[in-house]
Amino acid sequence: MKNPFRYEQAFARNIGWITPEEQQRLRNKRVAIAGIGGVGGVHLLTLTRLGISRFNIADFDRFDIPNFNRQVGAMMSTLGQPKAEVLERMARDINPEVDIRVFPDGVDAGNLDDFLGDADLYVDGLDFFAFDARRQTFARCAQLGVPATTAAPLGMGAALLNFMPGGMTFEEYFQWGDLPDIDKAIRFAIGLAPAGLHRPYLVMPEAVNFDEQRGPSTFMACQLCAGIVGTEALKILLGRGKVLAAPYGMQFDAYRNKLKQTWRPGGSSHPIQKLAIAIGKRQFGKLSKD
Repeated sequence: MKNPFRYEQAFARNIGWITPEEQQRLRNKRVAIAGIGGVGGVHLLTLTRLGISRFNIADFDRFDIPNFNRQVGAMMSTLGQPKAEVLERMARDINPEVDIRVFPDGVDAGNLDDFLGDADLYVDGLDFFAFDARRQTFARCAQLGVPATTAAPLGMGAALLNFMPGGMTFEEYFQWGDLPDIDKAIRFAIGLAPAGLHRPYLVMPEAVNFDEQRGPSTFMACQLCAGIVGTEALKILLGRGKVLAAPYGMQFDAYRNKLKQTWRPGGSSHPIQKLAIAIGKRQFGKLSKD
């Protein structure tokens, strides 16, 4: 080959925003990503281009036509193929030296220690409705002291929440407990983006149906999520820059040209949050029944 891969050359344009020493530190970090579809796939490729070279990725699903509008690995050439395998190939095509451990059955209580045990950061890419897997994964992150971040693709923007070791946990913020799935969905949607910047331009509310576990999406939102998560990963892994952690959150909406930082001490118990949850139950509960 005339131009064999060299790590330092491949990621040289990162230097300036980070130092050569920091680039080498990123090279040796391991990030665990559960869910390699809409946001998870773009997260993996963004972090690979940042120069992170070690990953644990988990997904049991295969690519299908309805994935085409938002999932970076969804193409005619990948129809029916396992998402984790496709994204592993794509990451290796960027950095052939990348070390990727694939969990082809997704994440569950039986493999979380293997999935998270050697991770420096967990990035949430699970399907919105994967309630049990998400709760178990974030709970194990808190127990193991693994920083965890999630960015929700909402409308044409992104909402960010970080859960840092020793800080507010996922369960303390969302307070799912043993609630029915419809209540978990409403608390999750409102808790991810208390500012609700995306709501005014949802032109077809009936497209959101929690009972049928479906909702609209855009690729722009997934890309914005990946940009935000890549930046949060850089700050967390290098220990530099301010990291907002729950009960603080952030939402940026490109459609409305707005950025909002939120603070909900008490999470779902916060008075404003409780009111929003009550309104959400009336609104989305009715839509689900209709």
